[in-house]
Amino acid sequence: MASKKYLFLVVSFCLLASYGFSQRVGTSYDVKDSSLVPGKRMPQHTEFLNGQYNFPSKPRNQWEIGVKGGLFQVSGDIPAQFVSPGFGAHVRKAFGYIFSLRLEYLYGIGKGYSFREAENYAKNPAWGANIADPNQRYSAPKAITAVGGNRQIVSSTTGLANTPFEHVFYNYKTKVQDLSLQAVFTLNNVRFHKSKTGFNIYGFAGVGGSVYDTKVNALDEDNNNQNYNFGSIAQSSYKNRRDFIKDMKKNILDGSFETDAENQGERRPKLFGNTFKPSGTVGMGIAFKLSNRVNLALEDRWTIVKDDLLDGQRWQEQAWGDATLTRDFDSYNYMTVGLNINLGAKSVEPLWWLNPLDYAYSEIRNPRLMRLPKPVLPDVDQDGVTDQFDREQTPAGCPVDSHGVSLDTDGDGVPDCKDKELITPTYCQPVDADGVGKCPVACPDPDKCPDLFKEKPMDCAALMGALPSVSFKAGSNKLTDDAKAVLATVASKLRNNPGCKVVVVGYCSSNKKEQQLSWDHVNAVINYFVDKEGVSQDRFIFNYGQEGGDCNTVDLRAAAEGEDGPNRVEPPHPALRKN
Repeated sequence: MASKKYLFLVVSFCLLASYGFSQRVGTSYDVKDSSLVPGKRMPQHTEFLNGQYNFPSKPRNQWEIGVKGGLFQVSGDIPAQFVSPGFGAHVRKAFGYIFSLRLEYLYGIGKGYSFREAENYAKNPAWGANIADPNQRYSAPKAITAVGGNRQIVSSTTGLANTPFEHVFYNYKTKVQDLSLQAVFTLNNVRFHKSKTGFNIYGFAGVGGSVYDTKVNALDEDNNNQNYNFGSIAQSSYKNRRDFIKDMKKNILDGSFETDAENQGERRPKLFGNTFKPSGTVGMGIAFKLSNRVNLALEDRWTIVKDDLLDGQRWQEQAWGDATLTRDFDSYNYMTVGLNINLGAKSVEPLWWLNPLDYAYSEIRNPRLMRLPKPVLPDVDQDGVTDQFDREQTPAGCPVDSHGVSLDTDGDGVPDCKDKELITPTYCQPVDADGVGKCPVACPDPDKCPDLFKEKPMDCAALMGALPSVSFKAGSNKLTDDAKAVLATVASKLRNNPGCKVVVVGYCSSNKKEQQLSWDHVNAVINYFVDKEGVSQDRFIFNYGQEGGDCNTVDLRAAAEGEDGPNRVEPPHPALRKN
């Protein structure tokens, strides 16, 4: 039945934790909200708002209070019982995004039982002097020095050498209270890659004081406070220890814990009538945020006490009558599940839940307070193309393409802004400095001069000149901004030479993937001309999968006289096509 209860608790905790992860957690506060800033930090806040200080002031943050419960275990000379209750409460305050202080109170009840018999317990008063009735005390072997210097083994109760000796099985029940001040370090805020988180990992260490009272179950209250007959049970092996202890608790011990354990008598410091000792605490925890006010925490805390009598036992089993001190300190472990609540009006949530760099990165992404200068992009020739992209220093008033190059509609080498003959036929070129061609003298009789008036075939390579290439990023079919600018200049030449076609050439065909990528590149270029520049698709020749070129490059060239080809080709491997 008990195991089912613990299983239920574990499942419930997991459900609550997963619920915490599913919530929208963590909120950024408005750094301009003056109501969140304490008075002593208001000068920094004012300087920050006025642009005189780089960092916003630390806001007022909430206090955390919490209650917890769990398993409490003493680590000493006697094996501890696993299921022992512990309860606690704390109050916590952040002094930074990583560091906070916590004051914690703990109340725990620990029990323990030994599965091995003890024979050399004469120096432990819990089984002798602390039992009021001498007749109820246990007889342990004790070494004495007789007359003549000889050591004898006698009874710790009768002093007789021939008295039957008894063995006992150590046990204890201790009630512990402690109050400790702990420094808590939030590990989440050591790294800043997330603005919000649904959980918080932390470590803590502190000092305090422990008050405890330890009792031993030495007498059978159900049998007129007689001592137990431990001789009726045999010592167990380590393998069978749990069954042995279970049987001893059921059939031998009555669970009264009526006898004072060893406590160093009047030499011990006392508080509220119980032993008081200083203690040190370390531990780790993880908290799951359920809302901006509530979180669920799982902790494990280890506390070492400057004493060896939390379990009422400090003597090692050695030769009869010659027991020695263990000379170590006992400790206790406190594993808990707790519920924490944040309190405070006009305050942000505790700083350990906030990313200290959230403001800085928010300003970089969406500036609200930063005063950014207007960008200045130099354009010396004032042609509308900034110097970083301008390929020539254009005279004032000359129209240019996207690269800042003067337009030359007829391709005669004289920019349009200086060309006195804007459209000079090819057969009238070369031209003079004003762009005026030297055409043949007209024949008075066309029938006698047929060759003069016959229209010469158009040389598109000469009209359009050398066309640029377009480069793609490896494995991509997306046109870059630079590639689009290049295609815009080619589109201008196509519009100025309506009788010309352009061959679009893609490379590589060693495998299916390369063939399809080559097709994708050519298709992307032609689609850009058609969709963005308004050039008819029949002005292009689709040519992909060629050898001798770079796989990520598409070449453009003017079609030769009589050269023709398809302007559209089906993809060779549609399954590999990039959309």
